[in-house]
Amino acid sequence: MGEASMMLPLLREGLAPAEELTELRGRLPVAGMEIPDEIGVKAWLVSGYAQVREVLGDPGRFSNDLSHLAGTGIEALAEQDPGGLGFRDPPEHTRLRRLLTREFTVRRLSRLQPRIDALVTELLDDVEAAGPGADLVERFAVPLPSQVICELLGVPDSDRAEFERRSTARFDMIAQFDNALDVVNESMDYLRGLAARERANPGEGLLGALVREHGDAVSDEDLAALADGVLTGGHETTASMVALGALELMRHPEQVEALHRNPHDVVEDLLRSMSVVQVAFPRFAREDTEVAGRAIGKGDAMICSLSAANTDPAATGSGHLAFGYGIHRCVGAELGRMELRAALPALFSRFPGLTPQIDDEDDLELRSFSIVFGMETLPVRW
Repeated sequence: MGEASMMLPLLREGLAPAEELTELRGRLPVAGMEIPDEIGVKAWLVSGYAQVREVLGDPGRFSNDLSHLAGTGIEALAEQDPGGLGFRDPPEHTRLRRLLTREFTVRRLSRLQPRIDALVTELLDDVEAAGPGADLVERFAVPLPSQVICELLGVPDSDRAEFERRSTARFDMIAQFDNALDVVNESMDYLRGLAARERANPGEGLLGALVREHGDAVSDEDLAALADGVLTGGHETTASMVALGALELMRHPEQVEALHRNPHDVVEDLLRSMSVVQVAFPRFAREDTEVAGRAIGKGDAMICSLSAANTDPAATGSGHLAFGYGIHRCVGAELGRMELRAALPALFSRFPGLTPQIDDEDDLELRSFSIVFGMETLPVRW
């Protein structure tokens, strides 16, 4: 019998991690998970800050490669090979990440700042035109990162609505439980087609830049995997952070003044406290090992709770793990920060006195059982 339910790391009480999760963290920072026998994988829930850093920071002991699922009840996930940096080990991970690193430096990303600012203004104009009762998720939080990623990758205008639909569909664990492979297949097929079009006619976006710089040294499959990583790492995550960050600031209006004075620090505090990416990509033990005194067997899956780790009292004064840790730390972290530092101050400057248009906070439509925590809707008034 496991010591933690499979869904525990995805549970919230309001905006905070479930009390059961924080209690377990204090008692068993590495706990056995209840996994159906038919899955055939032993799994551990890692919730302590130090233990999460240990697992995520040691690719020599813990692998990201889904091939470890071969021979299990979910080996179809390994056969699908969803792509992206998150499921690659060195040296393949090193090779692919090196292609992106230069494109995601602060200096290179700064070229996007004017466009991000313009998109923020356009979307806030849309919110204002809709009037009080406008849904901040639909009109602001979701379209902003979608359009920024489209700008970054070079997605044609005609594809952008469909691109947004596909990216959103990948994160609702309940909705895609029975059709997860179909959702991933559909998304990857589109990205392969986009890569082929960029190879034939390189544009000004990220994929076109990689084709011009590296030519045949980077394959269409590489380009699709990299685009998938940007999509999965930067769309739903940033959308959720914009919405939840706005809600938290509406609940604590005294922080709005601090946001205008020092957006950097307020955004970092929100990233830590919200921890919208609730769990990291699974790691698999390469050999028998030990974490926090627990004997971990070769092939065991390590499920690291970022929300629990970030709210661990032991993390006080340390860097947060909202973007992960180690060699797989989100390569687009600075882009996400840029969007949040542009979006949140502009939102509260445009709409002083912004508040949720709900009768009771219990009426908030918070997402349940989702790898990326977020909100379905957030109607507001001002």
